[in-house]
Amino acid sequence: MTKYVYDFIEGDRSRADLLGGKGANLAEMTRLGLPVPPGFTVTTEACRAYLADGRPPVGLFDEVNAHLREVEARLDRRLGDPHDPLLLAVRSGGRYSMPGMMETILDIGLNDATVAGLAAQSGDPRFAWDSYRRLIQMFGRTVYGVPAEEFERELAAVRAAAGPAGPDAAQLRALVETYKKVFAAQVGHDFPQAPHEQLYLAIRAVFESWNTERAVLYRRQEHIPGDLGTAVTVMAMVFGNLGPDSGTGVAFTRDPATGQPGVYGDYLADAQGEDVVAGVRNTVALPELERIDPTSYRRLTEIMATLERHYRDLCDVEFTVERGRLWMLQTRVGKRTPAAAFVIAAQLVDEGLITLDEALHRVTGAQLAQLMFPAFDLAAAPAPLVTGVGASPGAAVGTVVFDSVAAAAATGPVILVRPETNPDDLPGMIAAQGVLTSRGGKTSHAAVVARGMGRTCVCGADALRIDAERGEFTVGDRVVRTGDLISIDGTTGRVYPGRVPMRPSPVARYLAGEVTPEDDRLVAAVDRLLSHADAVRRLGVRANADTPEDARRARGLGAAGIGLCRTEHMFLGTRRELVERLILAADPAERDAALDALLPLQRADFVGILAAMDGLPVTIRLLDPPLHEFLPPLHELTARVARAEASGEDPGHDATLLAAVRRMHETNPMLGLRGVRLGLVVPGLFAMQVRAVAEATAQRARDGGDPRPEIMVPLVADVRELAAVRAEAQAVLAGVPGIPPIPVGTMIETPRAALTAGEIAAEAHFFSFGTNDLTQTTWAFSRDDVEGSFFGTYLERGVFGVSPFETVDAKGVGRLVRLAVAEGRVTRPELTVGVCGEHGGDPDSIGFFADAGLDYVSCSPYRVPIARLAAGQATTGGGAVPDSR
Repeated sequence: MTKYVYDFIEGDRSRADLLGGKGANLAEMTRLGLPVPPGFTVTTEACRAYLADGRPPVGLFDEVNAHLREVEARLDRRLGDPHDPLLLAVRSGGRYSMPGMMETILDIGLNDATVAGLAAQSGDPRFAWDSYRRLIQMFGRTVYGVPAEEFERELAAVRAAAGPAGPDAAQLRALVETYKKVFAAQVGHDFPQAPHEQLYLAIRAVFESWNTERAVLYRRQEHIPGDLGTAVTVMAMVFGNLGPDSGTGVAFTRDPATGQPGVYGDYLADAQGEDVVAGVRNTVALPELERIDPTSYRRLTEIMATLERHYRDLCDVEFTVERGRLWMLQTRVGKRTPAAAFVIAAQLVDEGLITLDEALHRVTGAQLAQLMFPAFDLAAAPAPLVTGVGASPGAAVGTVVFDSVAAAAATGPVILVRPETNPDDLPGMIAAQGVLTSRGGKTSHAAVVARGMGRTCVCGADALRIDAERGEFTVGDRVVRTGDLISIDGTTGRVYPGRVPMRPSPVARYLAGEVTPEDDRLVAAVDRLLSHADAVRRLGVRANADTPEDARRARGLGAAGIGLCRTEHMFLGTRRELVERLILAADPAERDAALDALLPLQRADFVGILAAMDGLPVTIRLLDPPLHEFLPPLHELTARVARAEASGEDPGHDATLLAAVRRMHETNPMLGLRGVRLGLVVPGLFAMQVRAVAEATAQRARDGGDPRPEIMVPLVADVRELAAVRAEAQAVLAGVPGIPPIPVGTMIETPRAALTAGEIAAEAHFFSFGTNDLTQTTWAFSRDDVEGSFFGTYLERGVFGVSPFETVDAKGVGRLVRLAVAEGRVTRPELTVGVCGEHGGDPDSIGFFADAGLDYVSCSPYRVPIARLAAGQATTGGGAVPDSR
């Protein structure tokens, strides 16, 4: 039989796929001899079986009971014992951290009998009744879906009646009775009194929380597969709410915002763990624990140092102090900001804990992209409205909204303002530019989720008085209402009225050559890792650029050439008239005259681009789109002609254009007269472009430059198409003296081209995969149509984990790529192969292209640094950050 339950002493961190991140790391800490409450883990396999069949797998709860008996024996307590009850925490824990997205239920085992035993055993009836009300509230909401506000309303009334001292034991006992009535009214039966029934129902509820709307949304946002399932950890309860010598906290071995070494975190005396994460009470900084309980603080810092050495990374821990005794409840590789990711990776290399190759895998391309965003120009900032805790760095400007629904529905940038966030606020957090809360600290739900998503976040701005119903917050006598503009700085924690001007980030200035690594610690870390990526990567990185300005920018960002120069962009603007003359030419003489007029303009374009990329390859794609795209749209022309005729006017030139557009109209232009077909059907068109390339090359060579153009023929599907264009091109090139050999290659962007790549390679000096069109033609998708119609449904239902236009489809499109590379190189072993579609800048796709044997990727200029990093990661073993996702 399949084993579905593992004691903490049976596992280790290598089994995160089976035990989930939480269970695997609890097992690892247990093996290290750290103070972990006894417990066990129900595996992800059990969850997947439950979700598939709608019921627990056979024998699951027998295994749970067997492991529970071991925990009872170890602690000499029994679940349901009315005199000295064992209480349990039931917590979710997937392979990847999903903070707050799934469920936790604490205090399992309390009922009308055991609450008296807990009161006697603890010597604190108030604590016992408070724990019981917590259980009913958590259990009712999580297991049966009782709306949280049904309980919160009753709790608020009791707290208001109790005053500053808070409810006493009698008031909490009365509240429990009220909660039980709320539960029964909402659910239709009494709160379950059998502790084992509570446990079984709690495990099932955690399984089911894997597929809640917020969990699915978070997984989609973080690209976490939806078929993994969650594990469930069951552990003995330890209590931080037993008085001033107890408490709970969350801590990091380094600052997750900046990477600064030291112990960072939050502590809350006389509280349970969910109070810290929920942000419902403002915490104190972790160093305050040294004053409150120096022994526990000293032991905690020793344990954190042990964990960081053991995991060789920033660690995030949850802990509880129960009457002076420290317990470790969780550890994981901690989420961090992009800046901290780079700084910490460099620090760990200096400390000898990891190699530079390993450091590359502690950062991501997405993090580097975020570091290129601008920051506030503080010299131009007004006085702040309020200052909170800078929980997730960045600069965000937007209009104020007070709920997740409004944020998600907004059409412009917004700042989500809440007293604190909870998992139900996830859609709004995704939609917002930034998050501002009046409660909570760096380890609150808002902070952790915002850091993971790269959202700017300021927490704990307790001077804010938020009135969501009125749609306003106040700071002193200042009132800010829904729709007002504010700026929040997630580094300093400052909140400003209005829009604060931006300035380039240090990393962007470094990439532009304006800042040296000696000027800034973050810049030094980025430079170190990018330099190492460049040193080890096998893949070249080129840029897609159509103008000299783009080419210069790309070169400054580290591009080793241009992988795609689109000549159709050079036919726009004032040159449309010449294209019209070409299309409307009545005879060869008129057509040749139009081409002769275009030639010097194309030549000048190429001279500028070749100069900007002097000494580096420039792949120039011949005209690709249908010619009628350079004319006014059919509906627009039809309307203009109809209006003229209706008013008795001569439509003149518009009538001529309309006739041409109708003549050239295609039902599906993407599969019509475009690319190589244009070059074969429109005499002289490609020859003019090739001559412009050749003459520009000759001019640059005469001027002492080192031009290295390559000519690329688009949309080839048969070798005979390429052979015909290549023969024409070579004849033109032979007629221009003083130029070096200019390679002629093709784009592989149709399935037939990939399937016949061995034949096509006989006529091609190089291949470049146009993965945008290759994806469209392989999937039978029209990108412009499908992304706005059913892609959202496909992502929601798990048909796609990610759009195939965002990350290359390795099974389908990728198989065609591998086939074309292999068969092309059988024919021409020296064949150079690259990719110039959007996938060339996607880190996950870059890993695939490296494995498939490509020579280079080409992407937009601003993605060049990201591609350089990803190419280095691909060479050293992949690009994912496994445990801090």
